[in-house]
Amino acid sequence: MNTSITRAGKVKNRVFALLSLILVFNLSAFAPAPVAKDQSIQLALLLDTSNSMDGLIDQAKSQLWKIVNELAAAKCADGKKPHIKIALYEYGNDGLPASEGYIRLVSGLTDDLDVISEKLFALSTNGGNEYCGQVIHASLKQLEWSTSANDLKMIFIAGNEPFTQGSVSYRTASALAREKGVVVNTIFCGPFEEGIRTSWKDGADITSGSYMSIEQNRKTVYVPSPYDDRISALNVKLNETYVYYGKTGASKKELQAAQDSNAGSYGQANAVERAVSKSSHAYKNSSWDLVDASKESEKVIVEAKDEDLPKEMKGMTVTQRQAYVKQKADERVKIQQEIQTLSKKRQEYVATHTPAHAKDNMLDAAMIKAVREKAKAKDLTF
Repeated sequence: MNTSITRAGKVKNRVFALLSLILVFNLSAFAPAPVAKDQSIQLALLLDTSNSMDGLIDQAKSQLWKIVNELAAAKCADGKKPHIKIALYEYGNDGLPASEGYIRLVSGLTDDLDVISEKLFALSTNGGNEYCGQVIHASLKQLEWSTSANDLKMIFIAGNEPFTQGSVSYRTASALAREKGVVVNTIFCGPFEEGIRTSWKDGADITSGSYMSIEQNRKTVYVPSPYDDRISALNVKLNETYVYYGKTGASKKELQAAQDSNAGSYGQANAVERAVSKSSHAYKNSSWDLVDASKESEKVIVEAKDEDLPKEMKGMTVTQRQAYVKQKADERVKIQQEIQTLSKKRQEYVATHTPAHAKDNMLDAAMIKAVREKAKAKDLTF
């Protein structure tokens, strides 16, 4: 065989291989970058509902929307807003099955905040055998926690009995939390030093969580502001932009009004906190509201059954439906923007008029402080 021909063939093959690599490299430069998954904040609230915890439950009911507003203020590094989901457990209540460790999953992780409010207001206290390790372990096993390391995943457990009670060690539960990337924050309802002695601080330290103590029987202090009346009036208009659909739509609309009433049972200032939450991205109801649902898919407007729509929409053509939903969507954006503008002014007013004793040792303050501290590690800012 002619060696010169062989060498020429080898050179040709090498050149071809080199050109192929260059082509692949250049094409890869134009390939779309992998899409980053949106960030989430997942928060599970584990509340002791034994006899001595009426004050704790009262604080949770009266401060829910303030906590939601804090979560809604979070921003991702790219400027987007994180998805927010909240779960609720009760434990230590003798009315719950002993076989389950006196623990009940009240609501799984959900962005349906009206459901969280409804379930929270239905809680009552009774008895108590408080098994902290077991309820933490149950929440880690039962809830659909994100597997993304970018997401902020937190458990807040509040109670007043030793953290060591029950057949499931809190150390075992906290070790599992650490594996899942879930931060356990402990809130002892009583003196700070007593919580340390009864292992509440140790329960938080295992996952580098926050240990806090609160006075659970203190009442939430509300500061009326010059902006409350206007925000309340806007909330009424905001409700009118919700267009229900589906078999449960009408009852969900009623639930929305019921939670407005529950918030208002603590006074106008608390009702205003809920109205502010409803003006944020954290409050969404795509499962029953056409305005929210149509943001995800326009098909829902077309496919909604006539009998499952409000009376003002019955008999509409698809084009008329689309125009009506768009009108309500435009109205909602305008109302929400005004509420947000007023909310900023209200926050400034409330901050300067809140008594010093009302700012600390409460459930909301403890939770907000812990969220802000841990959010930094996920590049979330407020």
